[in-house]
Amino acid sequence: MIRGRIIWVAGPAVRAEGMLGAKMYETVYVGEEKLIGEIIKLTGDVAFIQVYENTTGLKPGEPVYGTGQPLTVTLGPGLIGSIYDGVQRPLISIARAVGSFIKRGVHVPPIPLDKKWKFTPLVKKGDKVGPGDLIGVVEETSLVQHKIMVPPNSKGGVVVEVVEEGEYTVEENIATIKVDSVEEQLKMYHRWPVRQPRPFKERFDPLVPLITGQRVLDTLFPMAKGGAGCIPGAFGTGKTVALHQLAKWSDAKIILHIGCGERGNEESEILTKFPEMIDPYSGKPLMERTILIANTSNMPVAAREASVYTGITIAEYYRDMGYDVLLVADSTSRWAEALREISGRLEELPAEEGYPSYLSSRLAEFYERAGRVRALGNPERRGSVTIVGAVSPPGGDFTEPVTTHTLRFIRVFWALDPNLAYSRHYPAINWIQSYSAYVETVSKWWEDKIDKEWSKLRHEFYQILRREDELLEIVRLLGPEALPDDEKLILDVARMIREGFLQQSAYDEIDSFCRPEKQLKMLKLYIKFYRLAYHALERGVPLKDIRAMKIIADIIRSKSTIPNDRLELFDELEKKMEEEFRRLTISVSTTPSIGGR
Repeated sequence: MIRGRIIWVAGPAVRAEGMLGAKMYETVYVGEEKLIGEIIKLTGDVAFIQVYENTTGLKPGEPVYGTGQPLTVTLGPGLIGSIYDGVQRPLISIARAVGSFIKRGVHVPPIPLDKKWKFTPLVKKGDKVGPGDLIGVVEETSLVQHKIMVPPNSKGGVVVEVVEEGEYTVEENIATIKVDSVEEQLKMYHRWPVRQPRPFKERFDPLVPLITGQRVLDTLFPMAKGGAGCIPGAFGTGKTVALHQLAKWSDAKIILHIGCGERGNEESEILTKFPEMIDPYSGKPLMERTILIANTSNMPVAAREASVYTGITIAEYYRDMGYDVLLVADSTSRWAEALREISGRLEELPAEEGYPSYLSSRLAEFYERAGRVRALGNPERRGSVTIVGAVSPPGGDFTEPVTTHTLRFIRVFWALDPNLAYSRHYPAINWIQSYSAYVETVSKWWEDKIDKEWSKLRHEFYQILRREDELLEIVRLLGPEALPDDEKLILDVARMIREGFLQQSAYDEIDSFCRPEKQLKMLKLYIKFYRLAYHALERGVPLKDIRAMKIIADIIRSKSTIPNDRLELFDELEKKMEEEFRRLTISVSTTPSIGGR
């Protein structure tokens, strides 16, 4: 139905009059081509609309059609393996319908409506069901069992009819529930407003680490399942590759990658590479547990603003099934720039660096939807949404608004350092600037599952790196000769740690992923080397002899020479190291001193 008519157009922002009765965040269709838009401001009967498609050629006088509904996403079987734009339009389906160049006003259902899915009911006639209860399952892919739930906004009721096991489309009714003589038809899908968080029963502390296989992250700055973190860095510091590694290797069940305002060539690389990647845990295509949302920098900015809400809503849906979901947003800086552009078009008063004054509250809305929860309904299910947002501060300035506001709402900060990147140290995570507030919460998991000494070993390991940073200041002022041998040893061991532990090649078959057990073996090896070298110095072994040890090169190379399934080789390497130190100390004790002649 026609609500009003356009009176003003400025890029993605449109003003329409005659919109009395419209609601905030209502979805509307704008113009003769029915472009998708959303009301973001109301003044009397004038509505300000952000349009999610290109507004070129739109003119005053064209109609605006109201829907009465907020911006929603369709949630049901068929999401996994899909590639969407910022408002959940399936890009592959649109390309099939209209060709490679997407036209305006094209409307294609987000999930296939004609595909038949094998549905297995979990309820029977006469059962009582409530919001969030499971009513059946569908094998969405070989890796994901899609659980069909009573929508969270349903009143529930008694099952009066349910289909038998068989193949059905998502449009067919699979169950009928009745409460107070009112019947409700349930399908395999439902819709949910993107700006409204999905409800849950209870939130838990994030106690289980998200294993990424990246040593500098898992060991020094761990992320917890249900946690929130950011990875800021200047251009060329390796944000995209780091996020690819997280998406590929993390032990989350579902991966959601949002390309938010990044360059088109980067996004096209993701869209072509991800479908070819193999899931390291199952050996099957990675896309069987992945959803991609692509909104490149040359796409409409309004859709870029909506893309993070679309992504987080889909992530919460799979969380409610009891799955661990990792959402990667690349990058939230481009999303914030979309907010700034739309705010400028609406002539709102700018705050710092031109960003709208509500930037921090929007970032909070996004990051605070992360969490590990008990889902609504029966049977009991526990799931999590972990959010990692890339931030692209201009010139690598971490004091700019997006980075500083983001730091208020996240608990893991993986700072990328351009100096490390230019020296070819990847991942270029600065171990002095970075931090994780989850170290204490996940330490119990590491101690129970991997080694009870983990916290102690990690602390000693990290102290070597911290001490190196302090000593380098002295070296810059006075030169390396001003240091005693025990402090020179710290610099040597820290260099070994940097080259052999912190550096990790994403393109090396063995080194790309490092299991927690292997990380611990390496951790122990470096700490034992430092302890043995320190005792050797105390016994009079010259530092130059320790530096000349052949075992050092073997220790550094162990990251790419010892596979994850041959960890016993670390024990052999440790024995070899002990033997070489033993020979050193014996040679010193048997060499007569000058004073003893």
